[in-house]
Amino acid sequence: HAGIFDVSHMGQVMIEGQQAAQFLERITPSNFADKKEGRAQYTVLTNEEGGIIDDLIVTRFGEKEFYAVVNGACKENDIVWMKKQLPGGAHIRELKNHALIAIQGRWAERAIYEVFEYDAHDIGYMTARKVIAPCGNEIIISRLGYTGEDGFEVSLPNIVAAEYWEKLLSHSEILPIGLAARDSLRLEMGYPLYGHDIDETTSPVEADIAWIIGKNRTGFIGEERILKERAEGVSRKRVGIKLLEKGVAREGAEIRDANDQPIGTLTSGGFSPILEHGIGMGYVPADKTKIGTPLLINVRGRNIKAEIVQLPFMAAKTKSMKKPAKQ
Repeated sequence: HAGIFDVSHMGQVMIEGQQAAQFLERITPSNFADKKEGRAQYTVLTNEEGGIIDDLIVTRFGEKEFYAVVNGACKENDIVWMKKQLPGGAHIRELKNHALIAIQGRWAERAIYEVFEYDAHDIGYMTARKVIAPCGNEIIISRLGYTGEDGFEVSLPNIVAAEYWEKLLSHSEILPIGLAARDSLRLEMGYPLYGHDIDETTSPVEADIAWIIGKNRTGFIGEERILKERAEGVSRKRVGIKLLEKGVAREGAEIRDANDQPIGTLTSGGFSPILEHGIGMGYVPADKTKIGTPLLINVRGRNIKAEIVQLPFMAAKTKSMKKPAKQ
């Protein structure tokens, strides 16, 4: 009914100050000045060449306060980069003593109510609240997650993290879930994984996440390449790939066209337990991205028939796309 993931390896920071919103609009291509309090935004940090330093989720908690969660493998470099760009009217506070627990699945809302004694029924998707937990500590409950399921991420002090993990673990309808399962969930949703599907050479337009670029946005790092690509197009683009024959294609497998000519490489791949067939993502020339385009995926010298499909591979179950859960 629900699963819990320990994602405490992620980096958590508070960005505060009079120029906090302007700072975020400098280091990302997204809009933050008009972001409503409590709303979260998926975005990316961009470098001078328009590549992606990391992807992250940023939530506004006040006029001068934002909360950001960055990838664990990149957090040290991300924070160094962010501090290097800081204006005088903003500062970064690292939440080094905080854990992060993801609760995902159709009973997630019930788990929040029963374990944290908080009715999250009115928290919409990509929305967060600061609340006081039964232990007396302030925690952050965010209705989001990189799984496509209805669920939450809870940021809480390390001193009470084990206590609440054990409470969640003792729930009759919750099981602990590993990162391999989390990877298959995000792949089914077509979510890019940093260091695999996106990196410092990839632009948001190539990665097919140009929707994160705010309307009429200018003045952000890397804008020259990114805005040009959005206006004129790109030479390659990330696509979803469905295997039509038995087999599993992993990252690094060669993507070939119907004439057996190499045109790209898988950046993510695996077997979908839900769809019961192999799926993957990769970059192909922009003129070969049409849905239904036949492909061959070469796995250890064997070609497996495949085709380009629309992302995501399956519909999301987030609250904004389904009826609210009942307590």
